[in-house]
Amino acid sequence: MIRLLTRAQKLLRAAADEAMSEHGVRIGQNLVLEVLWAADGLSPGELATRLGVTTPTIVNTATRMVNDGLIERRPDPTDRRLVRLYLTDKARAAQTPIAEARRRLADHALATLTEEERRVMEVALQKIIDRMQSPPLP
Repeated sequence: MIRLLTRAQKLLRAAADEAMSEHGVRIGQNLVLEVLWAADGLSPGELATRLGVTTPTIVNTATRMVNDGLIERRPDPTDRRLVRLYLTDKARAAQTPIAEARRRLADHALATLTEEERRVMEVALQKIIDRMQSPPLP
């Protein structure tokens, strides 16, 4: 079963990377953009919390995204020690095409599943995620 999950994840990741690159976005950056599309101007720490990753991961990703013209860093207006991440016009313009690319990818990946199979898979995957995020038993 783990072998199948790993293989499916690798195939989906490769397809998503290809789909995102058509819009100037690298895999993983689309997840950062999704959060910022919902709440622009977050700090790296706030973004890391929402994505369930470490702050250094976000700082490194943000540096690449600044270089790619997707986001910009600005000082926090009330706390000059903090930086906030804001979308650029390029990132805002990519929102609809990326959403459409993700929808097409999901439609393709799930095309042979019934609604019941999709529901069961979603529940099962969430249970796996929840379990793997909990501390292991001694």
